[in-house]
Amino acid sequence: MNKPIPTSLLASRPGVAALPSVDRVLGLGFAARFVEEHGRAALNEATRALLAEKRQAILDGASPESVWPAGEQWIEAELERRLEAASRPRVRRVFNLTGTVLHTNLGRALMPDEAVDAVAMAMRSAVNLEYDLVSGGRGERDELVEGRLCELTGAEAATVVNNNAAAVLLALNTLAQRKEAVVSRGELIEIGGAFRMPDIMARAGAKLVEVGTTNRTHLRDYGQAIGPKSALIVKVHASNYAIQGFTAAVSEAELAQLAHRHSLPFMVDLGSGSLADLADYGLPTEPTPRQSIDAGADLVTFSGDKLLGGPQAGVIVGRNELIARIRRNPLKRALRVDKMTLAALEAVLRLYRHPEKLAQRLTTLRLLTRVRPDIEALGRRLLEPMQRAFEASANVSLRECQSQIGSGSLPVDLLPSTALVVSPAVSGRGAGTALKALEQRLRELPIPVIGRIAEGALWLDLRCLEDETAFVAQLGQLAPS
Repeated sequence: MNKPIPTSLLASRPGVAALPSVDRVLGLGFAARFVEEHGRAALNEATRALLAEKRQAILDGASPESVWPAGEQWIEAELERRLEAASRPRVRRVFNLTGTVLHTNLGRALMPDEAVDAVAMAMRSAVNLEYDLVSGGRGERDELVEGRLCELTGAEAATVVNNNAAAVLLALNTLAQRKEAVVSRGELIEIGGAFRMPDIMARAGAKLVEVGTTNRTHLRDYGQAIGPKSALIVKVHASNYAIQGFTAAVSEAELAQLAHRHSLPFMVDLGSGSLADLADYGLPTEPTPRQSIDAGADLVTFSGDKLLGGPQAGVIVGRNELIARIRRNPLKRALRVDKMTLAALEAVLRLYRHPEKLAQRLTTLRLLTRVRPDIEALGRRLLEPMQRAFEASANVSLRECQSQIGSGSLPVDLLPSTALVVSPAVSGRGAGTALKALEQRLRELPIPVIGRIAEGALWLDLRCLEDETAFVAQLGQLAPS
């Protein structure tokens, strides 16, 4: 914020007095239009900020004539620019051309039209969020999606919270508070934002009991760790990293049998939450909640906005008795989701009932299954408009590349794709600065274009570009280099 200028200092620099007052600027002919479009308070704030900057420039030695030229047109243009910038939404649409389909920083899964329509309906209308339309009595919001989740996973019951970290926290707090949770040392993962599984366990009130080593854990390691204070065995799917080489891990079925012999629940944190067998769509295999349930897991947690292709949510499926205990935990209310999330999730789950059309209707799966020839054809159509837009400031070429799924899902598996590669026309010492300028020009478009920098160039992976018309239409607005 601009600091107020002391009156004594203003008096000692006569040039400042030449600046108009706020009221005088607000009395100019264009002001009424700005008040109508943006409101008087916003115009006052923009005008005061403009005058404060000009005063400071004069105090720093600039002449009043250079700071405040004659005429009104430049004032109108400057205030309009400031008002439009201030009123621009902070949450904006962008083109994700990073090559990461489920990009955490860009919102992860994109919603299919069915989910968008369902959210719009829930926002505009009263809905039966906690109202039973059959009995006319109070309902439970989980029931809106529980049936479909059980159908898709084979679980007895299900509940939904804000995200998968919340799901893990709630499950552990319910089942293992002031008790022990047994988990392999090789599965003590760190997820996005530096949140670590040991930290979540500690916040849940559970005591972590590590077994095995980073690369090898055996069934006997779990068995030796079970004692009178053990509450459950936890297996965490390593969805965001891979250990290769001399490794060993215990299967879910073996852990379930061990846990049940000791009358303990067995919990699996899957994280990515694919509800379909990705191998059926030509993608790398990822474990599903149904497979964990079939293997004997009593609880399974997973995300809604990763491979499931839905809204941000944390899903817990499993045995009736355990889900009932989780619902009674006071934390459940603090972590519950709203009507928009449930509307979107229910709409997405309905799509899974028609697997033959899932790859076309579920946006995430559609983007993941795009084949390189189709992406390359899109690149050939865009190459000339891009070259025209950058003219002599950059070289634009079409090159093969590889996309990644993202958000900790299948971290070592890549998908063949095609990218527009934008390289600065200059070389040598100024190339780095020129490259950053190219990236900034694309970020400043009405719909910002987000790519990735690699090998001295800006790569725009086209796998996630579906709105070709809007992309091309704004290229003419690229700021000059």
